[in-house]
Amino acid sequence: MQKHTLGSLTWIRMMRFTTQSNQLSNDFLKRFDLTTAQFDVLIQIKTFAPITQSQLAEKVTVTQGGMSRMLARLEKEGLIERKQNWKTKTISLTAKGEQIIDAATPSQMHFQSSFFEEILTEEEMKSLYTLMSKLEKHSREKKIPPM
Repeated sequence: MQKHTLGSLTWIRMMRFTTQSNQLSNDFLKRFDLTTAQFDVLIQIKTFAPITQSQLAEKVTVTQGGMSRMLARLEKEGLIERKQNWKTKTISLTAKGEQIIDAATPSQMHFQSSFFEEILTEEEMKSLYTLMSKLEKHSREKKIPPM
């Protein structure tokens, strides 16, 4: 077996944490009849509405096909509405969607914050935030090397 570098071990830990956090969030958000992905999509729509499907897809981690299915479900459940304005179709929350996301957001933010606040000091959280911001910025600028 190949020996892992500190970088690869860090990446594996980040992936494991993200997977575990998403699983726990999915269980937590069941009380609002939402998944973590749906919560993310609804937050983005609330923040940037009216928004197009392609703009929305750039902001979340859902594939284009998954996005179409999710939006159809959210529309069927009465949480979002899509409006056609000439060639552009925009997405907004309905009153029901606003109500659900407004109810879920404080609970979800508290739940997610607890992962850090229960175990990390204030200084550690600041350091982690700085490092994650640096990594996220670099990942946006990273180019895949040619084969």
